[in-house]
Amino acid sequence: MPQAEKRVPPEVITESIFAHLTHLAALDLNPEEGDYLRRELNQQLRAISELEAIELEGDLPITSHGVPYTDATSPQLRPDESEPCPLADDILAQAPQVEERYIVVPDIPHEELE
Repeated sequence: MPQAEKRVPPEVITESIFAHLTHLAALDLNPEEGDYLRRELNQQLRAISELEAIELEGDLPITSHGVPYTDATSPQLRPDESEPCPLADDILAQAPQVEERYIVVPDIPHEELE
């Protein structure tokens, strides 16, 4: 029995969608970089699609990783304690502009959305 041909799904990110996304992200890519990045993004989407196609049992518990954590294998959580940074003044002294111990950064240009 011949092996079924693997059909490559169509590209989800077309050239026009990619051009729109790079414009929104204010990316300045040369044509070779843009083609490479678009191909890589489409390849990632194909891989995700293949993973979605894997059939799983309905009672499989949801986890964020492949190793279940149990009380026996999990370390005890450490207490959440905040400590002031001893180098804060040295760090602030390196900033080009500081106001009331906050580093001032320039505004990011943006457009109003409708």
